[in-house]
Amino acid sequence: MSTYVVVGLQYGDEGKGKITDVLSAKSDYVVRFQGGDNAGHTVYVGEEKFVLHLLPSGVLQCKGKCIIANGVVVNPKSFIREVGQIESKGLRTDHIFISRRAHVIMPYHILLDTYREEEHGGTQIGTTKKGIGPCYEDKIARIGIRMVDLLNPEILRDKIEKNVKVKNSLFEKYYGKPTLDVEEIYNEFLEIGKQLQDRIVDTELELNEAIRDGKNVLFEGAQALMLDIDFGTYPYVTSSSPSTGGVCTGAGVPPTSLQNLIGVAKAYCTRVGNGPFPTELDNELGEKIRQIGGEFGATTGRPRRTGWLDLVSLKHACMINGINNLVITKLDVLTGIGTLKIATHYKTEDGKIIDYFTSSTTKLYDYEAIYEELPGWTEDITKARSYDELPDNAQKYIEFIEKYLGINVYLVSVGPERSQNIIRKELF
Repeated sequence: MSTYVVVGLQYGDEGKGKITDVLSAKSDYVVRFQGGDNAGHTVYVGEEKFVLHLLPSGVLQCKGKCIIANGVVVNPKSFIREVGQIESKGLRTDHIFISRRAHVIMPYHILLDTYREEEHGGTQIGTTKKGIGPCYEDKIARIGIRMVDLLNPEILRDKIEKNVKVKNSLFEKYYGKPTLDVEEIYNEFLEIGKQLQDRIVDTELELNEAIRDGKNVLFEGAQALMLDIDFGTYPYVTSSSPSTGGVCTGAGVPPTSLQNLIGVAKAYCTRVGNGPFPTELDNELGEKIRQIGGEFGATTGRPRRTGWLDLVSLKHACMINGINNLVITKLDVLTGIGTLKIATHYKTEDGKIIDYFTSSTTKLYDYEAIYEELPGWTEDITKARSYDELPDNAQKYIEFIEKYLGINVYLVSVGPERSQNIIRKELF
């Protein structure tokens, strides 16, 4: 059994796409198991930059199949657009498939997402307005449209008629917005179904057979644990479970099949959108890290909030995910900072010192991060390819993380390109 799961451990944007890209070269399957095109996974191949939103990040290197599994909400128009972009670079896409059970993001989902944010002045959640949340809502309400429905004209029409009737009433009477035309949506998505019919398959059966046969199967998450619908900073979270547990429901495989659980974290911390951020650096140093690290959203272009590494939240994320292999990315961004800080505890609103994460998002706003200070380094580490090539202080930084978490760092990323990695042990 050779299964690998790559998940984020902070607030997203940790560099999961790069790690998935590196591991996909030896994978028979690369599987995206949750989220939608609100994700932004950036992969560099030489001078070429690929920003993937819906397609698995392994699409560029995987010689086997790339699967968009049942737990993903799929905007088929985004899918077609991304496939076209990949093909325009001369790369193959005939190995990309979508689960018949995956739910479809419809035009009314995107509008509903947009109108809600407008109503709250963009201050409520900070959504990407891609329709992700409303699509998951319809899925849970059992009124959603699935990819398999695009292949059945009668079912598709019936579901669109019922959904548009309700959504139009909401748009017109509550939001004061124009209504949608059933016939226009039906014709558009019926045609999309014809265009994608050869890609829409039963993925869970094939994945379980592949695992049983000892194939290398790589599962890729979007977002990260601190944005998990259950274990993140609710309500400032995504609408799915970007955890290792999410693989089971999001791809239809049992927990006993999951073997190598790989958690990705930056050497510092960033967050996009609203919500508490105990180690945030809302100052000149934070801006410096943002500029050096290129901390701008791959999907939205929004500047990311930056801060020191938070080991309290990272321990929480590793615990929930059961991480047994840790990846630290963007270590090179910290080069040149004289004194580095790492949060190891929180001071609560009533003065208590704790080393565990809280379920109360409102209280977290009032928590004060307590730091350990470590000396920085000035040497260029972007060309380092072995751990011994790192400066002593960079090694001490990594080893401090390992000791606190009790988990070994198996890979250190020292630059954006797929070759800029220090791999301390081979997983394949």
